[in-house]
Amino acid sequence: MNDIANVSQGSSRAAMATPVAEHGIFGIGDSVLTPFFVRCWGTAFRWRWLIGAIFAICIGIAIINVILTPSLYQAQSQIEISREKKNVTNVSGLDDPYANITEEFYDTQYQLLRANSLAERVARSLRLADEPSFFAAHGVNLGASKAPLSAVERKDREALAAGLLMGGIQINPIRSSSLVNIVYTSQSPQWSARIANAWPQGFVAATIDRGLSSTADARTFLENRLEDLRIKLARSESELINFARDRNIVTLGGSRDANGKTEQPQTLVASNLASLNSALMTARTERIAAESRARSAIGENSSEALLSVPIATLRTKRLEIAAEYERLLIQFEPGYPAARALKQQMDNLDLAISSEVARINGSRRATFNEALRRETELAAQVERYKSQFDQQQRDTIQYNIYQRDVDTNRQLYDSLLQRYKEIGLAGSVGATNIAIVDPAKVPSGPSSPNLFTYLIIALLIAFVLSVSSIFFLEQVDNGVRSPDDIERLFKISLLGNVPKSVGDLDLELNDPKSQISEASQSIRAVLAFATNHGLPKTLLVTSAREGEGKSTTALALATAISRSGKQVLLIDADMRSPSVHKLMGCTNERGLSNLLAGDNISTAFIVAQSGSGISVLPAGPKPPSTADLLSVESLSQLFAGLIERFDHIVIDAPPILGMADAPILAATVEGTVLVVEAEATSIRDIRHSLERLRLVNAHVLGAILTKVVYRRHYGYNYGYGYGYGYGNSDDNS
Repeated sequence: MNDIANVSQGSSRAAMATPVAEHGIFGIGDSVLTPFFVRCWGTAFRWRWLIGAIFAICIGIAIINVILTPSLYQAQSQIEISREKKNVTNVSGLDDPYANITEEFYDTQYQLLRANSLAERVARSLRLADEPSFFAAHGVNLGASKAPLSAVERKDREALAAGLLMGGIQINPIRSSSLVNIVYTSQSPQWSARIANAWPQGFVAATIDRGLSSTADARTFLENRLEDLRIKLARSESELINFARDRNIVTLGGSRDANGKTEQPQTLVASNLASLNSALMTARTERIAAESRARSAIGENSSEALLSVPIATLRTKRLEIAAEYERLLIQFEPGYPAARALKQQMDNLDLAISSEVARINGSRRATFNEALRRETELAAQVERYKSQFDQQQRDTIQYNIYQRDVDTNRQLYDSLLQRYKEIGLAGSVGATNIAIVDPAKVPSGPSSPNLFTYLIIALLIAFVLSVSSIFFLEQVDNGVRSPDDIERLFKISLLGNVPKSVGDLDLELNDPKSQISEASQSIRAVLAFATNHGLPKTLLVTSAREGEGKSTTALALATAISRSGKQVLLIDADMRSPSVHKLMGCTNERGLSNLLAGDNISTAFIVAQSGSGISVLPAGPKPPSTADLLSVESLSQLFAGLIERFDHIVIDAPPILGMADAPILAATVEGTVLVVEAEATSIRDIRHSLERLRLVNAHVLGAILTKVVYRRHYGYNYGYGYGYGYGNSDDNS
């Protein structure tokens, strides 16, 4: 132990940092020497029995479930839920027609389709409480009792039926549409189809009932409100009539505008005043015209005289007589009797014309006087009605207040009455926004259990369980799985692989064409390039723990070196548990322990093997303290003396972990080889072993992977199996 301390203190302790990639489930890291899928295949092949068992169990469970599970039948109906109700009467209901365009509306409809109240409604409509076949279709046995159900039993049966309906119904909205599939599953195809058809019918009926219920509530409210408004309207109309009677307000006609308000009615006083005022304006116009005529020119040239027919007739007759008179004067004297007679006629006609003109002038004055009198009377009447109209104007203010009250009450009453009629009409029609698109048909075959579906699920579950199990086991059993792991995880060279021995080890070592011999020759060839002078003179073979095949590897390397004509000394330095003497068939009475104890007669302890260039130095008797015998100085002197007699020395050292022997031996040799058992030695142990070797500045040449089963590693078989098996068929033939 002191020697180890000295070696450790004398070293620079400049241990190499070893960045190590994480060891995953399939050994995936930075290395690309082995493809990912090859690693997966290798891992799956190692655990093939576990994977096979998991898949077999899952498939078996699936088949048993298919056999034991009763057949189920699915029936499907389809409905359409429109955004707006089908308004057959063109009369709006209570609901806002624009309230149905949101996603919340459809979510609400879907939840109503899944409501327990709808299941209870369907159960009552189909009288499922009295249908034992329904319960049998759902695996419920009610017994053979035929007694009438009591009220409590019927209620319990209906609740049970509703629960079964809720368990079998599926509401599947079709994405990006207003269509909904209603699927029902049971053990009876007839009941599945029957319930799949009854469910949308019950939903439509429930929707209509909700609308009628809200309509009935609204009608009750409106009836009460209408009665109140009717009484209020009658009271306001009575107040209006009484006020008009007390104020002597008589209205003529009346109309309403587009808003239902009564336009300002015309009273009798206002109508009379307007008529009198119009007559006064007419009389005044006539008086002015008569006055103008009365004051105009008087005589035969007045307008009335010129337009008078009698005067025109008289004037025409006078002109005729005057013409006859002038004709007689040409022949006779004025005193001629005929001439005098014509003259007398002319004078009479002039007198008549003057009389007629005088009569017209008197008529003008009479007309003027009459027009003046009439104007005066009308003006007096207008003044009387104006005073009455002024009083009514003041009374009309209060009258209009009463009138507006009447109009308001009448408008409210008419609006509520119209709404009352519309709601009654809309409720009686039973409008709904739900339409049944496709009714359900009786299924021709069961929908489940489906063997293919069960197998797919079983395979998926088996795959997940297999991956999970392998992941867990790989994390627990974290040995070296691939040759690439040596370089990737430990940053040391892989010298070669040694296959697992399946026969007689002596025969395989002595057969140059065996896989172990071929592997040893390959490793020897790699070691030939380990130093600048070729194969190391002193070579230490060790491992992290015992049982990894280091003794066999040391013997195989010694045999491979000896085949090149070299003299090789195989030293069994594992004095705690020697095994080389058993492999070589010699005794272990005296050996290395005697030399280290002070006996200098080394030749007496070395056993030469006949027929080969290998000599063996057994471990010798087991000393009380192996570490006390080992020292760097004594080992160096011993190896220096032995190397003069042999070309190469191969040392079978004890395991590294838990003992100080291997690091001391490694500090005295030219090169050290670490033996790693495939799929057995943990990565942690290998790292700790390398750290201990580096602490003593040991020259680690690389690692040898032992006990490799090539058929279990796809990547190994391609790289090494071909070379190991090459030519065997020819030799055997």
